[in-house]
Amino acid sequence: MSLPEEDGPVEDLPVVAPQLRALRRRASLTLEAAARSAGLSPAHLSRLETGQRQPSLPMLLGLARIYGTTVSELLGETVADRDAIVRAADMEPTAAGGWSYWQAGASGRGMQALRVHVPHGAQGDIVRVHPGEEWLYVIEGRLRLSLGDAAHVLAPGDSAHFDSLTPHRLAADGRAGTDLLFVHTLLQSPTTALCLGPTTGVTP
Repeated sequence: MSLPEEDGPVEDLPVVAPQLRALRRRASLTLEAAARSAGLSPAHLSRLETGQRQPSLPMLLGLARIYGTTVSELLGETVADRDAIVRAADMEPTAAGGWSYWQAGASGRGMQALRVHVPHGAQGDIVRVHPGEEWLYVIEGRLRLSLGDAAHVLAPGDSAHFDSLTPHRLAADGRAGTDLLFVHTLLQSPTTALCLGPTTGVTP
């Protein structure tokens, strides 16, 4: 799907031209290949990279996805050093759709890291499909993981890494539930709505 080649007012966003070019090169993409993936003309992407035009937010989201990064990085923003470390004492559990999870990584990144407890019977019938990738590692208990038409049972020490566009379903295989380490990339999607199901009054 092509992105509309519309530009927001220049004053709306910081100058992103140097970042756009640097991140495209880091992704080993030619101007033509990146423009084609973004649904832009090479000439328009070149104008963005030289600062003659400023990208709209939909354009930034599309380019961030193509370059495997975040809009924050495209804008040249940096995460404070204090966000690089997450102390166990600062992790507060949050309930979401019957699951409990703890943020195990900094916010505002291109991927989210969580420690998750899946209780027995919680959301085991919900099939999810969304953009991104997921990686999970079973710490304790056993996990029933359905990927497309395939069903798997993972024991402690087992892991899985898959494309989130593959229909998937997670459920605890045992009354005691399952504890996981969970990492996912969802550049445009709220964490809890797509991975942990609907929530009530929860801010991810």
